[in-house]
Amino acid sequence: MTAEGRACTLQIPYYQVDAFTSEVFSGNPAGVCLLETWLEDDRLQAIAAENNLSETAFLVPNTSGFDLRWFTPLTEVALCGHATLASAFVLFVYRQWPRPSIRFKTRASGELVVSREEDLLWMDFPSRPPAATTAPPGLFAALGTTAAQVFRSKEDLLVEEDELKKVWLMRKALSDLDTVEAMELLIDRLKKSKTNQEFLENM
Repeated sequence: MTAEGRACTLQIPYYQVDAFTSEVFSGNPAGVCLLETWLEDDRLQAIAAENNLSETAFLVPNTSGFDLRWFTPLTEVALCGHATLASAFVLFVYRQWPRPSIRFKTRASGELVVSREEDLLWMDFPSRPPAATTAPPGLFAALGTTAAQVFRSKEDLLVEEDELKKVWLMRKALSDLDTVEAMELLIDRLKKSKTNQEFLENM
């Protein structure tokens, strides 16, 4: 409503898509909003918060496909695979996109291409390998450790520990990590196989 009491409405085509599933009420849900031009960032953020899904995708047409951005209920993120696939699904199925592929231009992850082969959608997901880094302020104190190795990949942090008990204790401390700047924190155990090859075992 406006200050004068008049209704102020903005009609945006909106879809909710469950990715990675063939059944309703399962998979990984994402919101998809089709825009003609970009709204202000705070308006996009408010819409994502109202939808309250892990990610809401916003699309604006361009000359080769679409500009694409993703918002969680709290912030904009640099990359979201399932919301990208959900966007392509909406365009192919409900908007009758005529070409076999859709090109999405993103701000932080370059160009993403989703292709359709009969009833399947696939995309070449960009690789973002982690690099060793120093622990952000407050991380080791919250996890109760000082010996773990830390890796960063843009928005994500990986904490590597060699003892299973320590991993379990660190996972219990995740609620204390609100001040650590990372979209997602992964805590893993470094395990040696019988061939002495080291690999990460996600707990």
